[in-house]
Amino acid sequence: MGIVELLLTAIGLSMDAFAVSVCKGLGMRKMRYDQALVIGLYFGVFQALMPLLGWLLGTSFSRYIQAFDHWIAFVLLAFIGGKMLWDVFHEKEESAAEKSDARLDHKELFMLAIATSIDALAVGIAFACLDVQIWSSVSIIGCVTLVLSFCGVWIGNRFGNRFEKKAEIAGGVVLILIGVKILLDHLIQHQ
Repeated sequence: MGIVELLLTAIGLSMDAFAVSVCKGLGMRKMRYDQALVIGLYFGVFQALMPLLGWLLGTSFSRYIQAFDHWIAFVLLAFIGGKMLWDVFHEKEESAAEKSDARLDHKELFMLAIATSIDALAVGIAFACLDVQIWSSVSIIGCVTLVLSFCGVWIGNRFGNRFEKKAEIAGGVVLILIGVKILLDHLIQHQ
């Protein structure tokens, strides 16, 4: 997996965290950079830990699945991207009162960080199938998520919720396209 694909994967994975960060920013009356950094750290750390955990699980079973690993990567990425798109088009609108609470609740942030990084666990399993450099990959994913989450808080505070759905749609499409590319690359190489 090249650096461009890895960056696109990191961006795609961080879209859920970005959308949640936008919502957190919506509830802030005034931009709080310290809170934005804490939110970014929660999401960035979990987005880095989950693919590492997935990679550890995947490498334990990689010798059994090498013959069809490209299909696993494709299915996982397509499923994750498809789920992101499904969620965007089937979610209920939150009321303004639900969005207006801006205090930092660490228990809530912990749960949100886990919820938004579950897809990264599956990507880590795909990484084991693709034999990627895991330490640089999880570092890039974590840093990209931290930066985009921080920016999400700022955007939410500054511009409101105009970009939330578009970001999640873009993230889902990017993950699906990367899955298709992995599959096509493998099928073309083995003709």
